[in-house]
Amino acid sequence: MRLIESILADAASIATLRRDIHAHPELCFQEQRTSDLIAKSLESWGIPVHRGLGTTGVVGIIKNGTSPRALGLRADIDALPITERNTFAHASQHAGKMHACGHDGHTAMLLAAAKHLAKHRNFDGTVYLIFQPAEEGGGGAREMIKDGLFEKFPMEAVFGTHNWPGLQVGQFALKSGPCYASSNEFKITIKGKGAHGAMPHLGLDPVPAACQMVLAFQTIVSRNLRPIDTGVISVTMLHTGEATNVIPESCVLEGTVRTFTSEVLDLIERRMQQVAESTAAAFECSCEFEFVRNYPPTINHEAETEFARRVLGEVVGAENVVEFEPTMGAEDFSYYLQHKPGCYFMIGNGDGTHRHSGHGMGPCMLHNPSYDFNDDLIPLGATAWVRLAETWLNTPR
Repeated sequence: MRLIESILADAASIATLRRDIHAHPELCFQEQRTSDLIAKSLESWGIPVHRGLGTTGVVGIIKNGTSPRALGLRADIDALPITERNTFAHASQHAGKMHACGHDGHTAMLLAAAKHLAKHRNFDGTVYLIFQPAEEGGGGAREMIKDGLFEKFPMEAVFGTHNWPGLQVGQFALKSGPCYASSNEFKITIKGKGAHGAMPHLGLDPVPAACQMVLAFQTIVSRNLRPIDTGVISVTMLHTGEATNVIPESCVLEGTVRTFTSEVLDLIERRMQQVAESTAAAFECSCEFEFVRNYPPTINHEAETEFARRVLGEVVGAENVVEFEPTMGAEDFSYYLQHKPGCYFMIGNGDGTHRHSGHGMGPCMLHNPSYDFNDDLIPLGATAWVRLAETWLNTPR
């Protein structure tokens, strides 16, 4: 690996910042302490700061030379509503809140890059450092864009990264095209007529209707989608009844739908509503169908992905930049890619052996209460950010 010496020299102090953020997690749109720490750090390195986009977002601005060209680098800063099982010194000090997805590490990597870029400025143009709140369900990217991110800070392209457990430290993974799915939720309320469990003929039982719906929804994927299309329908909650001898009056189904394209999502939503309403009617029940579209699919742009592949290969060797297998998870970096060309790539977080005494017994996987970010990634991720920025701004368009 070709790591930058000044970043290696600062790695320990940046890791201390990372662990401070980990110990003080804040949920979406509540990241006030985290934003203060980020802004204070940037300003101490001579980096002008703009605050308030997306409520708690921070944008650092590093300019050099006379070129009007600009690039955006993004890190997410929020935590998850999870109770941490780790007991090491930097474990969460706030019950029910935890950096279980590595956003503390993403923030640290971008801070380390910011410090180097501000000191050396080996580029001609502007680097915008985007510290974004509320990735975990709040749509912080969307809110920063609504608040004028791209108008206030015009940039040619935007790049983002996420740590990836199971991928070796020293490796990156990326893919052109869809890499994360859209995230959508549904809620279906089936209304029947309550009755005694011993006299079902006097009621209209919504439970069999719900069971038929759960099964029928899977035929949408297997029989309505083209076999080469990808979609997931998961009914994850079914709520009904209060007593074993009472046929309930209503039943509620809730769950998630994931797709890589809007066309597939349109088809699934339409067919789900048809199946739900027709099935309820077949059981002489009524149905209320709600469908909420959250994050769109994350679709990397081809030219920017190949650019990132080349630059990352120069850092770790081309053989250590592997093809990312798309996931049906979701990521709000998708909103940036709807407005600007760019690429979202993965950086290997290893197999969890970086955790020493005091870690929980669970796996070091994302959204797991035993997770912890691997601090060995800080100099690598920061080097990658610096090389991406320098190469982009120093290469003619």
